[in-house]
Amino acid sequence: MSLQPVFIGGQWRTSRYLSTFQANNPRTGEKLPDLFPVSTWEELAEALDYAQQVIPLLTALPPEARAEFLENMASKIEAKQEIITATAALETGLPQSPRFLEIELPRTTDQLRQTAAAVREGSWCLATIDTHRNIRSKYGPLGGVVIVIGPNNFPLAFNAVSGGDFAAALAAGNPVLAKAHPLHPKTSQLLAQAMAEALAESQLPPATVQFIYHFQPEDGSKAIAHPATAAVAFTGSRATGLAIKEAAEKAGKLAYLEMSSINPVFLLPGALQERASKIAEEFTASCLLGSGQFCTNPGLVVLSEGAGSKDFIQRAIDLFNNSSPGYLLSREIGLNLEKKIQALLQRGSQLLCGGHSLPEPGYRFAPTLLQVKAQAFHEQPTAFQQEMFGPASLLVVCPKAEDMLMIAASLEGNLTASLYAHTQGKDESLYQQLEPILRLKVGRLLNDKMPTGVAVSPAMMHGGPFPATGHPGFSSVGVPATILRFAARHGYDNVPQHRLPPELMDKNPTGRLWRFIDGAWTQASVNEK
Repeated sequence: MSLQPVFIGGQWRTSRYLSTFQANNPRTGEKLPDLFPVSTWEELAEALDYAQQVIPLLTALPPEARAEFLENMASKIEAKQEIITATAALETGLPQSPRFLEIELPRTTDQLRQTAAAVREGSWCLATIDTHRNIRSKYGPLGGVVIVIGPNNFPLAFNAVSGGDFAAALAAGNPVLAKAHPLHPKTSQLLAQAMAEALAESQLPPATVQFIYHFQPEDGSKAIAHPATAAVAFTGSRATGLAIKEAAEKAGKLAYLEMSSINPVFLLPGALQERASKIAEEFTASCLLGSGQFCTNPGLVVLSEGAGSKDFIQRAIDLFNNSSPGYLLSREIGLNLEKKIQALLQRGSQLLCGGHSLPEPGYRFAPTLLQVKAQAFHEQPTAFQQEMFGPASLLVVCPKAEDMLMIAASLEGNLTASLYAHTQGKDESLYQQLEPILRLKVGRLLNDKMPTGVAVSPAMMHGGPFPATGHPGFSSVGVPATILRFAARHGYDNVPQHRLPPELMDKNPTGRLWRFIDGAWTQASVNEK
């Protein structure tokens, strides 16, 4: 077993570590051979100091330098795609093909290239010019380091050293300190190697991006409070997210957090009468995708009582029972899921299928459905809104339309909500009552579609009200909006032309940049309007 190096100050080096850890193979439960370091506070502080030193150098470079780096990094990842995807499969138990090779790795490189294109084009900075008062503003770097902490379930597309948070923070002109997730450290290392190769070939300062594997929670809090740190980005559990939020607020730092979501699905009576079996098939595919380990997993289904609901429930039970259980990312996920299920049962839920871990080897859990009466949900709404991370969902059967409306009104903030309605308009009246309630509860509202997929589109909203995220106004997917999380608005009042950044000069620097000049969006230069 060999201790793996960290990437600090532009070079791979031996870590000054507190302890070491190993990843596991979820298919066998066995430890994988490499040792990875848990960094000391001194090592973290050194990385932050290095990053602070590059801020003026990075700010002075043209946007093209960042765009070229991101594009080159995407190409480096593609050149290593076989070993990256094979390692991701080994560390997560998820299939190399199609999950990683055909889906997640192309998504990762596409996201990097979309971000590069946005940096090069420049309109993301929202350049705004008032010629009458000679006041101008645009978005630019925060002036500090962004610490990016990636999740357990997307080792490529949301990785701290290759995912959307990483790309967006860098795009805005900030140095990044990336922390791997301990469930897939080797995959993260391979992505960091692609990053380091692209960085060495770029104009960017060597400490623009740095990479470590793990640190103690108390050292993470100290890193957030460090003078060099401007913001932290986190995707993961609610408990950890809230701890990060508290540390950031105490230190006066920005925190962009994606935490937990149950993504309610409302099945209206006409839709169930029309196509209960088809909806059950869509629901099963969504809920069991990736063994249910998605932040957009449909964890709560609210349906109207009747013949259609009975057909839906029976079909879903049959599909769940006949599915082939996939692997969980860790043993702890299965243990936590079992605890959540037991808590729901103690509060009056009924177990329809599953509810238990499956025999070794590996970490697997029986696909699980629970059901609870609408009245019980009304009485304890918070208790029934706990995320079950894994292949599980809770069904709530509503005798009356008023029950659906009450459940919708009691929901916490979520990433998504889905509404299934009759195709010929029989549910329109109920839809129009539910939609205004749900619209304010979620980031993304779906019609006749399960929530699992999150397209890398400029129009995508992957965020939502607390506690799904820390701020409802931003998205972690969808360039260029993602970049604005890690940007500050820079204003210039009565500043002469030769002292302005190119984006705010009278002449459009590229001829393609969209700017808001005297109340209108335009690509024209000021003197051409």
